Amino acid sequence: MKMTGNTILITGGNGGIGRALAEAFLAKGNEVIVTGRDKAKLEDVVSANPGIHAMELDVADPKAIEAFAQKLTADFPALNVVINNAGIMRPEEASEAAIETAEATVATNLLGPIRLTTALLPHLLGKDDAAVLTVSSGLAFVPRATFPTYCATKAAIHSWSMSLNHQLAGTSVQVIELAPPYVQTQLTGAHQASDPNAMPLADYISETMQILESEPDAREILVSRVQPLRWAERDRNFQQVFGRLNG
Repeated sequence: MKMTGNTILITGGNGGIGRALAEAFLAKGNEVIVTGRDKAKLEDVVSANPGIHAMELDVADPKAIEAFAQKLTADFPALNVVINNAGIMRPEEASEAAIETAEATVATNLLGPIRLTTALLPHLLGKDDAAVLTVSSGLAFVPRATFPTYCATKAAIHSWSMSLNHQLAGTSVQVIELAPPYVQTQLTGAHQASDPNAMPLADYISETMQILESEPDAREILVSRVQPLRWAERDRNFQQVFGRLNG
């Protein structure tokens, strides 16, 4: 992936990893568009970062995605990079049989990226140096049992990214998976943003950008902090890592 001169869409760019990536790519000389469901947060991003554009989007809404894709490509015809970052992470108890959380998580974390990428792919295939980046998680490889559907959607995103990469081989569209570790954001609540056990957000973004720049053909962006989760199966210590994560 080239690091400058792009027109980049980042879903869920109104906070956390999405906003931090938007600011990092803006600083590199890219045109950046962020989306989110919270208008006030989007306005805050734009106010703090002159040059970033904002558009409201609920990635869990199929009809909204169709209309959004048409407007986006009309307003930003140079669009060549999509970063599927929007996601939710909510705890679930199997004994409670509350299916609403699972359905919302699948709609946002899995169907959202698939629908949006599908809608924008014809446009991207007409661009040089195009890329689709999708945020999975270290929990795609070793699940945290209190968030079963979240972990399942991230495992599915990993598999989907591998298949998409294979199908698009030989085209102008590069497929990249970002698999963050536990990072200081508000994904699971305010406590996570200051949890000393989580990787500082600035450190995660800095290392991610460095890998993207130094390894332009990389298919997976794995910071050092996520390596134990990513390679637990290969290293034959999955049960030990799972035990530590869920102890």
